[in-house]
Amino acid sequence: MNADTTKVLSEKALGEKPVAGRNADSDVHRFTIEPIDTSFSFKNKAYAALKNVIVSMDIYRNRSDIRLDERQLAQDFGISRTPVREAMAQLEREGFVRSVPRRGVYVVRKTKKEVIELITAWAALESMAARLITERAEPGDITSLRKMFATFEDGQLRAHLDEYSEVNIEFHQSIIRMSGNSVLIDLAENLFTHMRMIRRKTIAEKDRVDRSIRDHMNIIEALEARDTARAETLVRDHALGLADHVAKYADYLD
Repeated sequence: MNADTTKVLSEKALGEKPVAGRNADSDVHRFTIEPIDTSFSFKNKAYAALKNVIVSMDIYRNRSDIRLDERQLAQDFGISRTPVREAMAQLEREGFVRSVPRRGVYVVRKTKKEVIELITAWAALESMAARLITERAEPGDITSLRKMFATFEDGQLRAHLDEYSEVNIEFHQSIIRMSGNSVLIDLAENLFTHMRMIRRKTIAEKDRVDRSIRDHMNIIEALEARDTARAETLVRDHALGLADHVAKYADYLD
């Protein structure tokens, strides 16, 4: 890791232009951020804001390191550095950032092995969620899954790839949410945040777009039929298919 491959989480990380007049030694690019509402916990607000920024970044398309500037973030938030430091510590415990002594705090990119393990764990949770949906979900809830994909009928899938990527993510979140199991939902929440970042990168690779829509429609049909075994198997195999794809093609993770 060196100065040439490192950038500060900032305007540059979010695609904004750097502030003019800075020299090479102070290449700090700031991003627009709202001051924190003092009616709520400073730490919680800083944590939520930082996590949202990290998740929204396409971290697997850019191999340069992304450093968080604690002092600058505190200044932009309009708070002291302590709650920002506490928020970073929580994000580190959740695996989103890492602290490097005498260098700073950096956004984490998972290794291929770590991503495959995350997906495998997700497959177990989501397949159980599918089982629970067939047993307890309202018909209207399952119908709402089918409506998500109306935009992408008649060959319009690739023309709306970015939009489909977001619907794809919402589909999997909905499967978990519709399980109605609060423990399962809590377990899946942090895991899915990591999954969201890698799904954004992989959805456009190889033939995953076309296979994704076919898999989703098959899953919906099994849920509508209340076919518990088939729904559970389809959801698990769909997730593990992503794990196989990462194992074969995601060399950028190494």
